[in-house]
Amino acid sequence: MAQYNLLTDDERCQLFGIPTDQAALIRHYTLSPEELEFVLARRGDRNRLGVALQLCLFRHPGFGLRDQEVVPDEVLHYLAAQLAVPMEVYRDYGRRRPTRLEHSQEVAKRLGLRSSGRADMPLMVDIAAEAAWSTDRGVDIANALMEGLRDRKIILPAPGTLERAGATGRARARRLTAEALIAPLTPDQLAQIDALLGTNPDLGRTPLAWLRGFPEAPSAGNLNDILERLDHIRRIALQPVLADAIHENRFRQFVREGAVAPAFLLSDYGPRRRRATLVAQMIDLESQLADAAVEMFNKLVGSMFTRANRRKERQYQGTVKDVGRLMRLFDQTLSALQNAHDRDIDAFDVLDAEVGWWTLMKAKPEVAALAELAAEDPLITATEKYMTLRKYAPAFLETFTFRATKTRDPVLSAIEILRQANRSKGRVEIPASAPMSFSHKKWKALVVDGRKVDRRRYEIAVCATLRDRLRSGDIWIDGTRNYQRFDRYLLPKSAVPTAAAKLPFTLDAHAYIEGRTRLLDWRLRRFERKLKRGALKDVELRNGRLHITPLTAATSPEVEPLDRMIDDILPRIRITELLTEVARRTGFLSAFTDLRSGRPHDNPNAVLAAILADASNLGLERMANASPGVSYAQLAWTHDWYMREETYGAALAAIIDTHHAHSFADIWGQGTTSSSDGQFVRTGRGRGGQAAVNAKYGIDPGVRFYTHVSDQHGSYRSVVISSTGSEAPYVLDGLMQHGTSLKITEHYTDTGGASDHIFGLSHMLGFRFVPWLRDLADRKLAPIGSANQYPGLKDLMGKPIRTDAIFECWDEVVHTVASVDAGTVAPSIILKKLAAYRRQNRLDLALQEIGRIERSLFTLDWLEDPDLRRRCRAGLNKGEARHFLAQAIHTQRQGRMTDRTLLNQGFRASGLNLVIAAIVCWNTIYMDRAVRHLRSTGVDVPDRLLAHVAPLGWSHISLTGDYLWEQTAQLSTDYRPLRLQDDILATAA
Repeated sequence: MAQYNLLTDDERCQLFGIPTDQAALIRHYTLSPEELEFVLARRGDRNRLGVALQLCLFRHPGFGLRDQEVVPDEVLHYLAAQLAVPMEVYRDYGRRRPTRLEHSQEVAKRLGLRSSGRADMPLMVDIAAEAAWSTDRGVDIANALMEGLRDRKIILPAPGTLERAGATGRARARRLTAEALIAPLTPDQLAQIDALLGTNPDLGRTPLAWLRGFPEAPSAGNLNDILERLDHIRRIALQPVLADAIHENRFRQFVREGAVAPAFLLSDYGPRRRRATLVAQMIDLESQLADAAVEMFNKLVGSMFTRANRRKERQYQGTVKDVGRLMRLFDQTLSALQNAHDRDIDAFDVLDAEVGWWTLMKAKPEVAALAELAAEDPLITATEKYMTLRKYAPAFLETFTFRATKTRDPVLSAIEILRQANRSKGRVEIPASAPMSFSHKKWKALVVDGRKVDRRRYEIAVCATLRDRLRSGDIWIDGTRNYQRFDRYLLPKSAVPTAAAKLPFTLDAHAYIEGRTRLLDWRLRRFERKLKRGALKDVELRNGRLHITPLTAATSPEVEPLDRMIDDILPRIRITELLTEVARRTGFLSAFTDLRSGRPHDNPNAVLAAILADASNLGLERMANASPGVSYAQLAWTHDWYMREETYGAALAAIIDTHHAHSFADIWGQGTTSSSDGQFVRTGRGRGGQAAVNAKYGIDPGVRFYTHVSDQHGSYRSVVISSTGSEAPYVLDGLMQHGTSLKITEHYTDTGGASDHIFGLSHMLGFRFVPWLRDLADRKLAPIGSANQYPGLKDLMGKPIRTDAIFECWDEVVHTVASVDAGTVAPSIILKKLAAYRRQNRLDLALQEIGRIERSLFTLDWLEDPDLRRRCRAGLNKGEARHFLAQAIHTQRQGRMTDRTLLNQGFRASGLNLVIAAIVCWNTIYMDRAVRHLRSTGVDVPDRLLAHVAPLGWSHISLTGDYLWEQTAQLSTDYRPLRLQDDILATAA
């Protein structure tokens, strides 16, 4: 059967085997009253049980009772109980083949079933091909084929026949989808597609390799290189609507395969498959290049103003001495004037005598220069980099067609004016009537000097405004993925009512505001009374400011000795052995499937080595050198064809779910709360690539691994984010998109993960958001209505909630939240788009005001509930402890990543997170065994202390050295013995 390459052994058992779990038995093998009557009409217990079994097996899986079928005892027991007969009588029935055949015919006739034959093969292939139109996964195709035959009342043929039909149908679907994708192409387009695989002397490589290898480090030259590649693809004239000819999943499959297959491999494909793969990749690559170009344009324009601000800061720093001298002169002047006023004498005489008139006149130009420096707008300073802008802006503006909601958007008109000026060979003046709708209102006065427009400032101002509006989605570019019109990220309006009905809040705006108003008013009045009576533990109001007593350590001194005791008896293990054992216990390796066939890797060691190469930052080549029996070619192939975002995610979910289901994990929590935090990772000594410098972490460029950790220490999600951007947009991504069985209801972050928008969205999505806010005592409470209702809180009250903004945009708020809840768009995308608006945006304001309500309620919870503060601190401490383990694993190359692309950096983060999850899972299993051993020997190990012993230790794990995968695979599958006292003494001796 394996020759058909459709299913794995596990999938065959899943589809073709007889289920034994209780839920499946109840679902498939419960007899109806009519069926019981039919069965009980047989003579003898063995015939009754045999007929009941045949009837159920015809229903599911659908093969009937096959020769030599081993029927699980669970099934026999379940049916025998319904018939009130002993299950042992089946042994006699199983030996009587003629009786079985006779009963089989009777049952099939009753169910209206017929046998399948050769004539049904075309039908089976048709069913399989229809299923394979949208997927390559063998299990989905086989399942659809079986369901199709069941619906047609056909007894399932042998599993081998089903697999053969499924594989044939999949091959047909692949052929038809390839034909559909390339059928509309002209001979000239096909010739250009074929030429992508031929070596180009000018490029020194194939055009395909050149197109794929576009640079990501922001620079004018690199942006022009991207635009050149984009122009090359556009000359092929592949319309994006070509993708609509086939199912989206099929198109993505062609794209994924085309992204990793080298030119020599694609050359070996048949013409149809090769061309379809290249067409899909070119369509997708056009969008990638467009996104990369816009992203780089955003960074380059933004860096102009960042450098302008830094230059201004340096100029300020250089004037410190002059400012001090001038301020002292100013102080002397004020003293002289005060003296003249007090003595009622001529001020000028006193000023001249005590300060000196000419001294003041000499300082006047310096004062004017400092005042001008303080008032200088970054636009003026950025103009010094105008020639750098000219290296890429004309080509960028010419390459794209920008669109906006307004048909006559002033920014689009300004772009057209710049295009016309750029196309002219001579110097062209910008007309005084040119539109000047800039991000900053005061820029217009800086751009226009009298009646003349300063072209340099105008062009920079237009580019900066375009940047802001592209980031917000207010202006968009067709053909991109990250810079679309804002509403295209959301659910279609027709789908909103169904999706919104699942949201955990009332959809009526008036009822929602009325309910929050009543709750907030009650909470504020109660807090006011408690504050007045001094009834708040560790919280008091002094001189108009809240003072919160810091938390004291809650960990018992008995924890550390217990931690050491458990660690001493844990088995010593190599990281290779640990990963192999966790793979065996969780099955996570089956998630790493071949991009084309969907089958797991036939060499598990290669997958584990590739994972560890990512996690340790060692890299594939050095991992191959340290791994006898695993070559670099194997690792490179494995990484390209088996390691993807979705396979890493599925593997991580398998580990997290196994860990979550382990009873010992309940010591630390129920998997209902979690925390998230960012960890800085240096990316090299240069400042190119996908990295930025954050002064908080020093002068080196880097990125952050932003990780979500459950209360059970399960590190259930990790992504790469900028080192300079806010962490807040990514908080909800982890809660909504982790793909595990965890049911998180309460989430903790530090101050960097908090914003009013997160408060609002978290509440409306059903999460309790609990950030540790460093400046909470300085944050104002927001009333709904007048703050005068709460005279005892007057020093703590801020601006009232603008309920009018919420009412005005309520439908848009519900639409947005429903889209996030349905998974149509990631929360981070929505939050970053809204944050990019410099002008006032009503939806952004409405979400912010909802967030201010929730932040006020949270603040009251925080101040009234010391246990909430302790839970938050404990949750954040778990994330901090995870960072130490991450640092111990990610040590190669001194912890610096050399990967410049965001994709490869993401692999590093995913590999590291998976290995951490594997270590936590392994530690949990053996800590459980260690604790049970200690308790069996009379040692008191209370759960209250175990709750503070984290499964994050690694002193017993050898993380580095030679990676002996082949020896690891030959180890016993049993649990490792604990390192008991006799073993420790023997080792010491």
